[in-house]
This record gives sequence, structure tokens and C-alpha cells, in this order.
Amino acid sequence: MSLRAAVTITVPEVFRWRHSSATQRNTLVATFLGWMLNAFDVMLYSLIITRLMSVFRMDEATAGLLNALTLAASAVGTLLFGSLADRFGRRRMLNYSIITYSVFTFACGLASSVAMLALLRFLVGVGMGGEWNCGAALVAEAWPTKWRGRAMGIVLSGWAVGYALAAMVSGVILTYAGWRWVFFAGLLPVLLTSWIRRKVPEPAIWEHSRASAVSSAEKKALWRAAQPRLVALLIMNTFGMFAWWGLFSWVPAYLVLPSSQGGRDFQMVGMTTLMIVLNLAGMLPGYLSFGVFADRFGRKRSVIFYLVAAALLVPFFAAAREPMVIVVAGCIAAFFGTGFFAGSGTLGNELFPTPIRATALGLTYNLARGLSALAPWVIGRLGETHGLSWAFLACGVAYGAAALSGLWVPETRGLELS
Repeated sequence: MSLRAAVTITVPEVFRWRHSSATQRNTLVATFLGWMLNAFDVMLYSLIITRLMSVFRMDEATAGLLNALTLAASAVGTLLFGSLADRFGRRRMLNYSIITYSVFTFACGLASSVAMLALLRFLVGVGMGGEWNCGAALVAEAWPTKWRGRAMGIVLSGWAVGYALAAMVSGVILTYAGWRWVFFAGLLPVLLTSWIRRKVPEPAIWEHSRASAVSSAEKKALWRAAQPRLVALLIMNTFGMFAWWGLFSWVPAYLVLPSSQGGRDFQMVGMTTLMIVLNLAGMLPGYLSFGVFADRFGRKRSVIFYLVAAALLVPFFAAAREPMVIVVAGCIAAFFGTGFFAGSGTLGNELFPTPIRATALGLTYNLARGLSALAPWVIGRLGETHGLSWAFLACGVAYGAAALSGLWVPETRGLELS
């Protein structure tokens, strides 16, 4: 069936939590928490990167390379967990991915060398990549078309909450203990898995797909039909991921580093406060508002608008010097530069049929993370030679390239999953 034939016209309805079923609510809560805790674990490294640079005597390029390894590993994780989720279930693989990133984040606190820390960050990335496609497919298949954009926006807003929580926890821990204890806190997400196993069922559409399993030849035909859509979304996500990881993996260090090194010379407490504000006043409403726009005006149009806005706003953030201007410019840039991911996730779920959804979704999202894995390293190298504020301009260019690439992504508003 063509994509066009599968689209039906739906009139946006007011979202009401009480109108959803218990299964839908539990699925949404579980995936939100999984994504929130994913961000909590993954972003701990960026939040204490200056401390780690001092302890392990790393330069900016090496520190960025370790972040790049985590992103590259997410592509491995998406292939592993995505294919297993299509075969054995979204819920089961969601749990395994959470356990993976939690255990190896904890293990980072035991690292005694740069090589050991690099290996452990790679393994964190494997779990990080698996969590996304399992959780996103779970929500998309449990929620109806008319509210799917908002549901995905709520799920992805968990990243902003998790990032803010990581900033808060790391700031408190570093006040009383060493950097190793920051990573030890990363084991906490494991507690979520028992609740998911008891309260979250597999989606009915996946159960039906499993009962009427497609043949190998039919699955190959599905992949061939999906290829143009997959490539278009992958290119858009790759540019968007390069921009986001290049910018936000270096923002904490950018705020703390002295002005002589291209930073803004914030104190640790000031940086922690600003990162919390940036997430809760910028990223969080960006995610949540996108779902409303996408359900009303269309996924594609909303994604391109957010990406264009981010491309125009990043240079203003990079040029800001006064603390209040940095806060305002940072929040607005984070609103658009992060919010577009809700559209990427919604498009990815609606562009691909159930038998290949988790794998295809993961490829377009986490393979993009893998392809953009050099972003922290590139920005780190540019920061060494030109200063981070100038290096961030490359992120603005990447957001613009993502917006241009989005023109080739099909619109999916009103699509019923098949």
C-alpha cells in the first residue's frame, strides 16, 4: 500500500488525559520515564566533562571524542534492540535497554583510565540507542493518530526533565563527593524495569503482526518500499543531530570555561542553575508545544519551521555575553533546536509499517546519531582553534541543512498505522 493511500483526514480534537485508556497512560508514563532516565544517564558525562578533563588530562578534542563514541554506539544499539523488538516485543527490549545504559553508567564511576571510560561510554550508547526505538514504537502503536503527535511530544519532553535532573543531581553530588558518585547515581533507572514488566502490555497492533507474521520476501518488499522515506528522514535527522549534539554536549563546558578559553566563566552553581532553566524553560515547552502544532498543522511543516528557527537563533546564543542575554537566547534556541525531535519521532513511527517499524525508526534516529557522532569532536576541535562561541555557528548551519532536507520527507498527519 502506498503512503498516500494510507492517509485519512482527521480533525484535531482537544487532548484529554481522562479520555485515554489505562494501557495508553501506562505506556506513555513508562516511555516518558525511560527517556527521561536515558537523558539523565547520558548527559551526566557532559555535565562533569570539565572535571573529567582535569582528572584524566584530556584536551577538548579527546573529551568530545568520548561523547562521539556514545553517539556512534547508539547506532549499534538501534540495530540490535530494534530488530529484537520487532521480533520479541517492544516492552521486553525497552526493559533490557534501560538495564544496559543504567549498569554501564554506574560502571563509568569505576573507570581508571581514558580507554576504560571510552569503552564504558560506548556501552552506555548501545543501551541509549535501544531505548529510543523500543519506547517510541510502543507509544506510537498504543496511541491513536489524532493524539499521536502530542503523545510523542510528552515522551520526548522526558529528555529535558532528565537533563535538568542530571544537572541538579550532579551539582549536589559534586558539592559533597567526587565525580565517581555522579556516575554511581546512574544505576537508579533499573528500578523502573519491574514496574514496566508488570503494568505495560505489548501493543495490540504488534501482537496482531506477530500472529500473522510476514514472510522474508514480504519483509524485503516492505524495506524496498520504505527506502526513499527512510533515506529522506535519515538525512534530516543526521543534520539535526549534528547540530544538537555539537551544541548541547558542549554548552556546560562553554559556560564554565574561562573567557580566555572561549567560555563564559560561569561558576559551577551558576552553570547548574542555567542548565536547569535551559531545560525546563526551553527544551521542555519546545517538546510539548511541538505535539500540538504537529497534530494541528502537520508534522512536516512544523518540523521545518522549528529547524529554521533554530538555525537563526543559535548565532544569537553564541554571540551573547551578558548572563541574562545568555539565559534568554539559550532558552529560545533550546525551545526550537530541541523541540523538532518530537516531529522526527512522530514521522518515523508513521512512515513505516509495523513489521519493520522499530528497526526502521531506530535506523532513521539512532543511525543519524551514529553518523553525527563526530559533532562533539568537531566542535571541540573548532573550539580549540577559534573558541566555542565561533564553533557553535557550525551548529546553526547544520540546523539549516536539516530544514532543507526536511522538504523531501513526506507528510504523515492523519496516517493510520498499518
